[in-house]
Amino acid sequence: MDKELKSKFEEAIWVAKSLFERGKTSGSSANLSFRHENDIYITGSGTCFGRLEETSFARVSLEGTHLEGMNPSKEFPLHQMCYKKSPDIQAVIHTHSFYATLYSCVPHEYKESAVPEHTPYLRMKVGRIGLIPYAKPGSQELFGLFRQAVDGSDAYLLANHGPVVPGKSIIDAFYGIEELEESCHIAWELENRSGCR
Repeated sequence: MDKELKSKFEEAIWVAKSLFERGKTSGSSANLSFRHENDIYITGSGTCFGRLEETSFARVSLEGTHLEGMNPSKEFPLHQMCYKKSPDIQAVIHTHSFYATLYSCVPHEYKESAVPEHTPYLRMKVGRIGLIPYAKPGSQELFGLFRQAVDGSDAYLLANHGPVVPGKSIIDAFYGIEELEESCHIAWELENRSGCR
């Protein structure tokens, strides 16, 4: 294994463990991926962020061919669409973190920018957050809805499900998903305090 790939595995495992240990994900309810050369490495089906190892990843071509390792997460197509959107995207994280998921469960007027920018950091670190209508996790319906919206925003809330955040690196995606969770927390608290909910 070359040094660059080894480093990416180490970063991915550290990010996953950090998210798990701080309660940003639980059980096997999350997945992450990173790009290396022409392939995508994505956490395997049923893996837990608290126990990832290098063998916990599947290697999949950009076109979706399973090349090596365990079966990829059933939500691989969400990651694949992000990578195909832009060569700048080098990692994707999807969790069911509490406030982002909570905020995805309520109606939003603006589908391509669903999370208010109460601080400057959401736009600076992540961009516009699109809301994807609800469909069963891992379903072709969900993938179709995501495909329709992928170009309109920079990161996404899957309605009644959770956030999907691409990044220029694993650490960049990690910072982004952390910022999105915090922004959803702020928005939820402010809207409840003002009586909007």
